Formats: sequence, C-alpha cells, structure tokens
Amino acid sequence: MSNTTLAAEGGQHADGQAVTAQRRPFGTEDWWAVAIALFTIALAWALFASGGSIKSLAVAPARWNDFGALGTDLAAHAVGYLALFVAFAVVFTVAIAALGLPVAQFLGGFLVLFVVSALIFIAGAWAQASRFNLEPPLLALALGLIVSNVFKSPAWLRPALRVEFYIKVGIVLLGATLPLTLIAWAGPVAVGQAGIVSLVTFFVIYGVARALKIEQRFAAVLGVGGAVCGVSAAIAIAGAVRARREQASVAITLVVVWAIVMVFALPALSRAFGLPTGIAGAWIGTSEFADAAGIAAAQAYGDLARHASGAVAGAPEAALQAFVLMKVVGRDIWIGIWAFVLAIVATTRWDRESGDNVQTTTRAREIWTRFPKFVIGFVIASAFVTWVASHYTLADYRSVVTPAFIAPIVALRTWAFTFCFLSIGLTTRFSALSATGARPFVAFTAGVAVNVVIGYLLSAHVFAPYWLALGK
Repeated sequence: MSNTTLAAEGGQHADGQAVTAQRRPFGTEDWWAVAIALFTIALAWALFASGGSIKSLAVAPARWNDFGALGTDLAAHAVGYLALFVAFAVVFTVAIAALGLPVAQFLGGFLVLFVVSALIFIAGAWAQASRFNLEPPLLALALGLIVSNVFKSPAWLRPALRVEFYIKVGIVLLGATLPLTLIAWAGPVAVGQAGIVSLVTFFVIYGVARALKIEQRFAAVLGVGGAVCGVSAAIAIAGAVRARREQASVAITLVVVWAIVMVFALPALSRAFGLPTGIAGAWIGTSEFADAAGIAAAQAYGDLARHASGAVAGAPEAALQAFVLMKVVGRDIWIGIWAFVLAIVATTRWDRESGDNVQTTTRAREIWTRFPKFVIGFVIASAFVTWVASHYTLADYRSVVTPAFIAPIVALRTWAFTFCFLSIGLTTRFSALSATGARPFVAFTAGVAVNVVIGYLLSAHVFAPYWLALGK
C-alpha cells in the first residue's frame, strides 16, 4: 500500500510502519488526538471559571471589505496568531514525538500548513466570499488539490499532512458544542438511519462486486469502505479479513475520489433542492465517505446559512450537528461491528474455501480494537459541556458561556478542520484512480448511487422532523 495513497486520509498508518524498535510509539494517534482536544477544553474551562477566556488565543480574521481593514485587523492580532502557532506546534509536537515520528520534519511542514491555512481564513473572511462560495473548508480542499495534481506536493511537506490526526482533534472539540441532551434526542434516529444505510450500501457493493467476479475479501473491503467510514473502514476491514495491500489501496483511492466529488456535489444539490441546514447535514452524513470531507461539506453549507442571508433556511450550526450525529455517532460505530463480523466470516469460511492454513483467532475484543477512539473523546467533551450548561439558564448560557467558553473552542475546531482539508487536497492525486481498473469502480459507484438516494429519502422525508428541529 503506497504512502501517497494512504496519506489521503490515513498517512499516519504508512508512517507508523517505519517506526523502529528504538522509537516505539507511546500510545496511539487516536488517544493523542483525544488527549489534546480534551486538554484544550479543560484549559478553556479553567480560564473561563477564573474570569478569563482562551479567546485571545483562538484568533481568526474578522469580516473585511477592503485591504485597509484587513491590514488593521491582522496587525492588531499579530501576537495572537504567533501564540496560536506556538500552541498548536507544542501540543502537536508532543504527540508526534510520542508516536515516534520525525519531529523536525513535522514542524517545518506544519509552519507552512499554518501559514497557508491563515491565508485561507483571510480569503474566507472577505465580505463577498459567500457570493462566490469561497468557504474556508472547500477553498482549502480545492487549493490543496490544485497544488497536488498540477505541481505535486513537496516531499518535505508530507510529514505535516496528518489528515486523520487533525480531523480527530477537531471532532472531539466539536463535542464541546454538541450537548448530550441533543445526542440523546436525535442519536437513536441517527443510529437507526445509519444502520439502514450501512447494511443496504454494503450488500449492494458486495453483491455487484461478486457479480463482477471480484474476490470475496476485496469485495468486503470495497463494501465497508462505501458503507461506513471511508479510509479508516477500508484499512480496518482489510486487516480483519486479511485482504492484500493493493486491494486496500484500490478501495482507499475510490473512497477518496468519491468523497471529494461529494464534498462539492452534496452542498450544491442541497442548495438546489432548498434543503434546510439540518436535513442537508443529515444527508451529507449519510452519503459522504469520509469524516473530513463530510465535515467540509456540512460546514460550508452551514456557512451559507450564516453569511448568505435568506439563501439557506435553518440554524448554521445545525448542518454540522446533523452531520456529526449521522456520521460520527451513527455510521462510524459500524467499523468495529463490520470488522468483527467479517473477521469471523473470513476465518470460518473464506480461509477454509481458499485452503489457507493460517490460524486466526477472532475475539469479541476485535470490536474494541477497531472502534474509533475519538468517538469516546467526543462523548466526554459533550458530557462535560452538558454539565456546564446545567448550571446556567438558557439566556445566560447564550450570553455568558457561549462567547467566552464555546466560541473560542469553535474557532480552534475550525483551525483543526482547515489543517485537515488542506492536507487532504495536498495528498490526493487523481492519477492513482487509473490503477484501480473498471470492475472495482463500477461496484463502488453502484453503492454511491444507492447511498445518495437512500440518504436523501431518509433525511428529507422519513426522519425530516428530527433533522429540522436541530438548532431550534
């Protein structure tokens, strides 16, 4: 499996293979992402509880109409941007060092990543940006894709393009803006909708793949890659069923390409259909193939509601909330379930049919091994903010807690997401698709078609009342 392909959403796996015995990792990337995000939330709360705020560190450009106003704003917050870079660099470097990865190479690349992300924020803060759909997530992705496919990303930058690490930090921070009361209310709907989509999409892709004479293990990797969580799912299932590396690489390439298509197509279709933010976010969460791409699409649609007055109905945050409930709470938990079930099938049936004498022990703990740990961090963050909210009236929460405690976390979350979207673009090369062949593409695309249609029907019709109520 090539490092370039894996880097599209899971470059850390490729890097991890190069760790020597003298540099064994301390912990896992999942847990370090959780630790960094929860530490940030705890620090923000400690400052808030003592009468301060972390908002001086969580800087972002103000809306601007001319370069004079932009220059004044940047000059006023120059120290804040420097402090923010140092803070990110320190906490990320601790994790990188603990994982046994090259710190110096990471820091050099991260400096460039931070500067370019800041420029993207500036472009997105332009008063006319929403008119041209120049939302930071999509702008970051588009810019990265152009650089990667036209000029090719320099090798020295790649150690800093840690897509899954950034997205996991961002998702845990997102938990601080999504109280458990909302999860308890809409969570069962999300899990139910995700279950329908996961099962139907898997069996469509698997069935078409088998009809096209694609080997069982390869068909399973393709099926789960489309049904659950994209790259992470493809990697997990490839290991669970002992698929070949090149098969996992093909599945990852297809996932990334379709995820990029959907990150632009779903918001555009949602706007054309006039969907409110909650319904659009649920549709994106049901039909996207990667957390990072889906968050980019949902956040961009929410920004349309925020900046393009009257163009999109619903609360801006509802798009991202619905996406997270659908994708993180609903679909991502299926990684462990599919890994466990298919590991049993591969061990008890496929190995015997192929005459494989390798003994593979399948245990229930496989679910825990494959379970995305950042979901735990997300729930902890959500539970903590639910506890904080319980000490305030709704009016006080919105007027006191949100500006000083929640809003800075939202800003830091947006920075983490922007690092992620830019990294996706910079590590994705469309030329890799030419090596996948027609049959896997046809099978996966059949699942895409079914996924999008079912996702729309469930989000806009069957469960519409739940998604419409988000943000109210």
